[in-house]
Amino acid sequence: MKLIVKVFPEITIKSRPVRKRFIRQLAKNIRTVLRDLDPALRVDGEWDNLELETALSDPRVLREIKDRLCNTPGVAHFLEVNEYPLGDFDDILEKCKHHFGDRLPGKIFAVRCKRGGKHSFTSMDVERYVGSQLRQQCGAAGISLKEPQVEVRFEIRDQRLFVIHGQRDGIGGYPLGALEQTLVLMSGGYDSTVAAYQMMRRGLLTHFCFFNLGGRAHELGVMEVAHYLWQKFGSSHRVLFISVPFEEVVGEILGKVDNSQMGVVLKRMMLRAATQIAERLHIDALVTGEAISQVSSQTLPNLSVIDSATDMLVLRPLIASHKQDIIDTAEAIGSASFARHMPEYCGVISVNPTTKAKRYRVEHEEAQFDMAILERAMANARQVAIDRVIDELGQDLSVEEVGEALAGQVVLDIRHPDAAEDAPLELPGIEVQALPFYALNSRFKELDANRQYLLYCDKGVMSRLHAHHLLSEGHQNVRVYRPASQKLEIGRSL
Repeated sequence: MKLIVKVFPEITIKSRPVRKRFIRQLAKNIRTVLRDLDPALRVDGEWDNLELETALSDPRVLREIKDRLCNTPGVAHFLEVNEYPLGDFDDILEKCKHHFGDRLPGKIFAVRCKRGGKHSFTSMDVERYVGSQLRQQCGAAGISLKEPQVEVRFEIRDQRLFVIHGQRDGIGGYPLGALEQTLVLMSGGYDSTVAAYQMMRRGLLTHFCFFNLGGRAHELGVMEVAHYLWQKFGSSHRVLFISVPFEEVVGEILGKVDNSQMGVVLKRMMLRAATQIAERLHIDALVTGEAISQVSSQTLPNLSVIDSATDMLVLRPLIASHKQDIIDTAEAIGSASFARHMPEYCGVISVNPTTKAKRYRVEHEEAQFDMAILERAMANARQVAIDRVIDELGQDLSVEEVGEALAGQVVLDIRHPDAAEDAPLELPGIEVQALPFYALNSRFKELDANRQYLLYCDKGVMSRLHAHHLLSEGHQNVRVYRPASQKLEIGRSL
């Protein structure tokens, strides 16, 4: 399979040195993202595109390659092509007949040719000749440039001919690693996940910072969605997940700060902590998912007072977005499923929150706050590489595992729906139910409490994490299903 990857148009208008640097970075990122699928993958670059070629033929692997390219920042779109040496017009005609001839009988079609290099003919010359001959030789119903039923597309580049079979759009933006780094304040809901995606899509390396207000289930949920976003859109680079225990900070706010000012003070404390983390890691900006006036703390006066707690740049990519637009984007990128089932914990709920905070008033309230508590929270913050976050969470958890499911037990396949669809779990004589990990905590209580449930995932890590959490919540009818073949495969990979 050969693909022509077209880069984000804004890259092509950069100066020559910048354009070359961006395209080299994109080529490097593509190799990294696809290395596990094809270590021998070839990626070569030109000024406005990259040529990708693989010798693999497995349809499932080829589909995965294309899916990953669609989600790689810097890719505007890519074409699936067959390459030939450039011949005369009759040779071009034969190549087009070979690939499109069986699709043309009785159809209205158009010929589209894009040409680059020095030739004695124009693109229109080729289109007219190939179009007229295809109409005569293939029984087409006619030609329409505006509303064709079939498009015969090809590109001529110097002395090469590319016959195009299909096109898929990418997410655009700049390649990760070509721009600066950001730290996203993650709650795991619709807003913060879409804000993180927008940063990644623009080509900014995005690290994740979570402030735990008291919920272990919430922390686990945010780790899962952060890992999902990284794996889908940013796996060309390793980034960090930082979890800051904020329970004591919340307690201090509840005890020392006036009710109307609590929300603003909490956000200021988060910005102070995030600034310290960003400065230590040499990160250039903070990112939040706030949208203007979506909630009381997000009015312009309140945001101004909140921002005054830090000298660092605070980016808000969703500032003028409507909530439904944010939800629609979350649905499109796959984070909405996580957000819908995200456990919530809100330790600071003001009865009459201010919408017009005054800096002097907020600073007066903060004067009562013991800043040693904030420093203690920072000292206890945990930092882990995002590609290891799930594995490290699953270490040292004592959960019973079984290698064989028995009649009457239910195996819950908690994998992401895409993974379950690609490799369905089939166990003769055993009931298997699909219940994705991001919905497990909220929906498990709806299941029959008199039955025994075995959680299953690819590596046994997610199932162990969620089984441990369910057991800690008082559900005693949960274990982990790890067949012997899975244990053997995991052992080989270590």
